[in-house]
Amino acid sequence: MNSKQMVSHGFGPVFDEDSKVLILGSFPSVKSREQSFYYGHPQNRFWKVMAAVLKAPLPVSIEEKKAFLIVNHIAVYDVIESCSIIGSSDSSIRDVTVTDLSGILKHSKVGSHIYANGAKAYDLYRKYTLPVTGIEAVKLPSTSPANAAWSLERLIGTWEKELRIAIKKDR
Repeated sequence: MNSKQMVSHGFGPVFDEDSKVLILGSFPSVKSREQSFYYGHPQNRFWKVMAAVLKAPLPVSIEEKKAFLIVNHIAVYDVIESCSIIGSSDSSIRDVTVTDLSGILKHSKVGSHIYANGAKAYDLYRKYTLPVTGIEAVKLPSTSPANAAWSLERLIGTWEKELRIAIKKDR
């Protein structure tokens, strides 16, 4: 896909009333849109990072991933509902329609625990969503394969450090 297309997100957030943490991406990759679920590119390290941070088995199927998020009180969504984009390139994103986070914020325990998966998600959140929510987000390094400068071990260490306070495992 080398041409710019207007694309809609295609699937909603994952959360429930016990979600304490909200992790926001920018917009789903081509692979994620094909699967209708988050972080679907096989090289994206999100699921490996989260499994390591939570010291849990790596979820594989979409149902396992949904259950993993819910049992660990994590909500996942994206900042953008629709946009013009070339393939999966965050740098090509234009003509943004922002997602409405009010449902998640009203019907969960997220409070101020909002994290952006990568600089683009963080920048978009600050530009479009922060003025609406008034809640600052924490910028985490992207788990995308495009972020080759960060090793898996370094990602795990940074994500664990930032999420440690917000994610308290009930064991």
